[in-house]
Amino acid sequence: MELNGKPSDIALLRSFSPLDGMKAENLLALAKKASRREAPMGRVLFREGDTEKRTYYLLSGTIDLLQEGEVVATIKGGTPEAKNPLGHIIPRPYSAVAMSGRIEYLLIDSEFLDVMVTWDQTGAYEVNELKGGSEEEEAGTDDWMTTLLQTKAFHKVPPANIQAIFMRLQRMDYRAGEPIIKQGDPGDFFYIIVKGKCTVTRETPLNKEGIKLAELKMGDTFGEEALISDAKRNASVAMATDGTLMRLGKEDFRKLLNEPFLEWVDYQEARRIVAAGGQWLDVRLPSEFEHYHADKAVNIPLYFIRLKMKALDRNVHYVVCCDTGRRSSAGAYILAERGYHASVLKGGLSSTEIARK
Repeated sequence: MELNGKPSDIALLRSFSPLDGMKAENLLALAKKASRREAPMGRVLFREGDTEKRTYYLLSGTIDLLQEGEVVATIKGGTPEAKNPLGHIIPRPYSAVAMSGRIEYLLIDSEFLDVMVTWDQTGAYEVNELKGGSEEEEAGTDDWMTTLLQTKAFHKVPPANIQAIFMRLQRMDYRAGEPIIKQGDPGDFFYIIVKGKCTVTRETPLNKEGIKLAELKMGDTFGEEALISDAKRNASVAMATDGTLMRLGKEDFRKLLNEPFLEWVDYQEARRIVAAGGQWLDVRLPSEFEHYHADKAVNIPLYFIRLKMKALDRNVHYVVCCDTGRRSSAGAYILAERGYHASVLKGGLSSTEIARK
């Protein structure tokens, strides 16, 4: 059963360590990612040596912790010993087995918990710097920050980087219709929408007004492609409504966000991923794709990837590729930021046998 952020849920989370020292708004975000579960007697919650990144808190009932088959501790729900997570070290030093007729426990993604605890302890003064205006605006600030922190991709970013990112963000207010970035310009900033909506358009030889590619809302981001690939902006973005954006400079973006997000693989590793059920995702233009491509590759040009990503399967490991690795690194970043499992082919297709066929 998922928690839903009711006052009783917040109070429940506060009964455990280190959650007992967290602010209410951060516990609320955590509650939305925690689940309350039951297990019968004899059920193994986790085994000695497991490396799965999940955090367990015992609510009620009794469990035994076993090491090499021998009981080393017995934990009962509601006692001081149950205040801390069960066998939280990875790999697990113990196995945990339910010993009473029925136990209840909380289950939380360990990486998300670590991000939220770190943010709670380091982010307060950055939030105060970014806020301003009415209570409604301040609530909106918390919402977009929580949205970013909850994304799977942010779990890859070291906590110190997250703190530095929020310290370096600049707040920019815009009017409806005002342009943010223009197609063909060099990339200089990465943007996060705090308030309002933006429209993404791309000009073509047959349509100078621009084809609408996407509408972005609070918590969405844009501008990363040109920063990663060192190319010109491949689309224009303008405010659809009055709104507020946060922006991060090119070098800060590359150092603090881009490098931790990207997962590079060589050609042999890429082939192993695909053989195990993964998928080649080629972000070059259709004409380049027709010239040569990996067997059974899917072709989604980089400038269409935001529009087409909903057709992709979140359970598939994608190996994103182009000719050199420049465009594919931008594509993989966008996918990873939105929770897809995406790796980048190091060196691109031009360095592989695929280009020589």
